[in-house]
Amino acid sequence: MKPVLFYLHGFNSSPASWKAQAVARYIAQRDLPIDYRVPRLPFVPDQVNEMLAQEMTALRDRRVVLMGSSMGGFYASCMAERFDLQAVLINPAVHPHELLRAYLGENRNYHDDEVNVLEECHIEQLRAMERPLQRPSRFWVLVQAGDETLDFRLATERYRAARLSIEPGGSHGFDHFERHVPALLAWLRLPVTAAAGGNT
Repeated sequence: MKPVLFYLHGFNSSPASWKAQAVARYIAQRDLPIDYRVPRLPFVPDQVNEMLAQEMTALRDRRVVLMGSSMGGFYASCMAERFDLQAVLINPAVHPHELLRAYLGENRNYHDDEVNVLEECHIEQLRAMERPLQRPSRFWVLVQAGDETLDFRLATERYRAARLSIEPGGSHGFDHFERHVPALLAWLRLPVTAAAGGNT
C-alpha cells in the first residue's frame, strides 16, 4: 500500500496553502506512489487533536509521515510524538498558547475569508497539548531567520537535538520552499522519482 503523507496547514490558512500545493505538484507531476492528504484543520484545537488522532488511529496499519507549517508544525509535532511518526516542521509554532494571545477575538482565513473567534478556552487547549519532546530525532525542522511572525530562535531551542536547517533571511511563508521538497520526501523515506516508486 502507498505510504501516507499528511500536510498540516497553519493558523488561519487552509489546504490552499502554497507550500501544500507545491508538494502536491511535485507528487502529481512525477506520479509518485504517495497517498498525499491535506485536511482542512478545524479552528478549535481540541477538534484538530481529535480529528488527527482518529486519522492516525485509522491508519495504524499504513506507513504515515507528516509535514506541518507554523501552527500545523505544532500539530504535526504533537501527532508525531503521540503516534511515533516522522515529521518535517517548517517555521513551526512553539508555545502557541503564548503566541496566539495576540489573536484573541475574530480571525479571518487568508484564503476564503471564513471568520472564527479565538477564545481563552482555545489557548488553554493548546497549553494542554504541549509536551516535552521524547525523541527529537524524528523531526527535521526548517526555519528562516527572517520569519516576521515567529521568533525562529524558539524553534531552534526546542528542537536543538533534532535535524535543523536554519536559513538567513526569508519569511514566515518560507521563501523558495519548493526547492526543498525532494530532499524532504527522501528524508521521510518516500519515493522522490517515479522510477524509485512502485507500490510501497
